[in-house]
Amino acid sequence: MRCLRGRDWVVLAAIFIVLLQATGTAPRSNENPRSVIVQGEDLEAAADAVRAVGGNLTHELRVINAVAARMDKNDVARIKSIDGVKLFVDEVLEVNAPKQKPGGQITGQETHAATLVGADALHTEGITGEGVAIAFIDTYAPGFYDFPGLFYDTNGKVRGSTLHYASNDPEAFVDHGHSTHLMSIAASSLITNEGKYNGIAPDARLVLLNAFRSDGSSRYSDVIAAIEWVIENSQYESISASGVKTRLRVLNLSFSALPRSHYWDDPLNQAVMRAWQAGLVVVTSAGNRGPDAMTVGVPGNVPYVITAGAMTDSYTPEVVTDDQLASFSSTGPTVEGFVKPDIVAPGGHIRATMAKSSVLAGDHREFFDRKGYFTMSGTSQSTALVSGIVALMLQHDPQLTPDDVKCRLMASARPAVADDGDLAYSIFQQGAGMVNAYDAVYGDECGCANRGLDIELDLAGTMHFGGSANRDENGNYYIEGLDGYMWSDGYMWSDGYMWSDVYMWSDAYMWSDAYMWSDAYMWSDAYMWSDAYMWSDGLTETMSINVWVPQQ
Repeated sequence: MRCLRGRDWVVLAAIFIVLLQATGTAPRSNENPRSVIVQGEDLEAAADAVRAVGGNLTHELRVINAVAARMDKNDVARIKSIDGVKLFVDEVLEVNAPKQKPGGQITGQETHAATLVGADALHTEGITGEGVAIAFIDTYAPGFYDFPGLFYDTNGKVRGSTLHYASNDPEAFVDHGHSTHLMSIAASSLITNEGKYNGIAPDARLVLLNAFRSDGSSRYSDVIAAIEWVIENSQYESISASGVKTRLRVLNLSFSALPRSHYWDDPLNQAVMRAWQAGLVVVTSAGNRGPDAMTVGVPGNVPYVITAGAMTDSYTPEVVTDDQLASFSSTGPTVEGFVKPDIVAPGGHIRATMAKSSVLAGDHREFFDRKGYFTMSGTSQSTALVSGIVALMLQHDPQLTPDDVKCRLMASARPAVADDGDLAYSIFQQGAGMVNAYDAVYGDECGCANRGLDIELDLAGTMHFGGSANRDENGNYYIEGLDGYMWSDGYMWSDGYMWSDVYMWSDAYMWSDAYMWSDAYMWSDAYMWSDAYMWSDGLTETMSINVWVPQQ
């Protein structure tokens, strides 16, 4: 008799369950069906397990060897008994409502996004993101033709952008407004009153995958399916209206959910890691649950990707000395000890294009200036801005790998310092500091990001990784093995990261006793993931995307 392999045991278990059903031993109930994700040795094994218990398949998620399905509680109980199968709740992701009116006056059509990070200087040198496509997994937009800044490039030619329907839910075809806002930040080609583009990469091509419904909610399965589509289509080149070869190189994920397991066990994180492994530069939001420690969400807690936090210009874009870390911006370390966010970018009261007919503009008129511009705060906005910068970097040097891009973004960032030269914010709040588009594009650093990590081993499940964050006897977090604020394993800051006076941030959010991490956030066993929090139990709470926060 030949030896039985893992797949054989799955098949035998499935046959056994079918026999139980046939004899009436396993009663079925169609009440309260649940949406779940089933992961197996491969996609076929996962699908076989679902069919064996009578579940209804809804998605094939080959990128993580899984399927999504609808099952009743008895199906769920039976499938847990099949060896080699993992069960996850296909959780709902939600967008929250605004909590506070903006405090500044909105005048003219200037957005200041490009000037705040130095991208306007690159535009004058012909670096505008041409030849690079950015994918946004987000809410539906009715059509790029409704927004001239998105439909046309800087030469007045049609960009040839793409809208892909990642969800079949009828509610996914209503204009929510969030995606338009983000795409405008990243790539609007409109000219401001000062003769500058109000988008970061005004010639980048845009790809929108509408995985979120009209109320701003989605499920893991729809988002993972969208990521799979991006990976598959990143292998192809297209020709822009200007005759330039274009490839999909950047993936923008402006949402954040509460972590419920180690980063490598989360099915959404696994898909994100596959995208990074495939050569896509993944930019994610840290989340809007700051300023407490250990609040960085999924998928921003993936150590490989670029995680963006938020700063605010305090409604004075021309004055940099009052710039602050946004109080809502989530901070690290992650539960595995990694420093996050990696960088910060403007994310407070960001002004960008939105349709008057969108859900957000209709529900929150106080944020809409009736000129086609909407003001919103969040690390979602910071993420879109960084995605635009990445497009500029890849136009200038198409040979950059995702690790190279992350390295140069961090090496060229400028941390906020106080008057005495000390850091104004912990590295767990600001990462490497404020992003600088010009220096990132022309930087030459390489090999300084994700050192010591191996994404292939991580995804194979043969080795997982932890960071160097620890806590001393006084309750302060630090980086293991190094003095002061230096980062280990290739995250060392270069001589240029001390900010000059012109980039000095204010004392408003100094890392003082008022913001010290208390015992409630001690790096102890109490915050290490136990079995009660592991995804394998198939239980978790509803996760929300905190897009809306008090305006800063």
